[in-house]
Amino acid sequence: MKRKQFEPLEIDTFETSVFPFPKHSHTYYEMIYIFKGCGNHHINKIIVPYKAGDLYLISPDDEHFFDIKKSTKFCFIKFNDSYFENNKHLSPDRLTTASPAEIMRNSLLKEEKLIFDEPCKTILRKTVENITEYNDFHKVSDSPIIFFQVLSLFGLIREAAAKFLHVKVDHQTPKKDDLISYIHQNIYSPELIRISVISRHFNISETYFGAYFKRNFDVSYRKYITDYKLKLIERRIQSGQVTMKQIAYEFGFTDESHLTNYFKKQTNTNPSDFKFQHRI
Repeated sequence: MKRKQFEPLEIDTFETSVFPFPKHSHTYYEMIYIFKGCGNHHINKIIVPYKAGDLYLISPDDEHFFDIKKSTKFCFIKFNDSYFENNKHLSPDRLTTASPAEIMRNSLLKEEKLIFDEPCKTILRKTVENITEYNDFHKVSDSPIIFFQVLSLFGLIREAAAKFLHVKVDHQTPKKDDLISYIHQNIYSPELIRISVISRHFNISETYFGAYFKRNFDVSYRKYITDYKLKLIERRIQSGQVTMKQIAYEFGFTDESHLTNYFKKQTNTNPSDFKFQHRI
């Protein structure tokens, strides 16, 4: 089921004990803020526990639904491509190195949970409250005030995302930020993250790339790739939403046996035992 929206921006706030929609996708983008409650967010092939204060980003590429454990109050900030296009004249130059649509579609932000520390956590809640309160009295889709509030959410997202890259990201050298983003977005395509390919993509000497990565990120390139890929595979096994054959196909393994051998070599346990030991 693909839900549709024709207004450039819509705000929907409600509290419920049973999520009213089955697994679905959209023709638009959604920011989902949790005011209260807890449960599990099922997005694509993983399950992420949610609680009050969490923020989730949904793009038209995603399928998701919420499994509510405790009555939850949601705020859905929904917009389509025309929202930012129509307000382009209001956008500050170089606000971010990526457009809002690119941020919303970033696969890294589906795999990792955004963690907001203070004061960003409080600013996030107050910003969402500002948007919902304005929506009670005025039309939000053509309001410059609300547009700048939405832009501020993207600023908070960018700051939070930088904290869970598990590397030291220098904001003065965006190439480093872009490098990690490239790896995370192409982790499912082994041929795109080979040193010969990635070094050429970022115009870094192939013979120098390993030393460059280790100096900037305090970990070897091979270990970073292995650790990140293993974490994603573990999450899929824990979720029970996909088979080993599907996981093998997604990550470019030749077959299920190849994936099983890789997993056992890295963790010293087979996937079925791991799933039993780490039930969600």
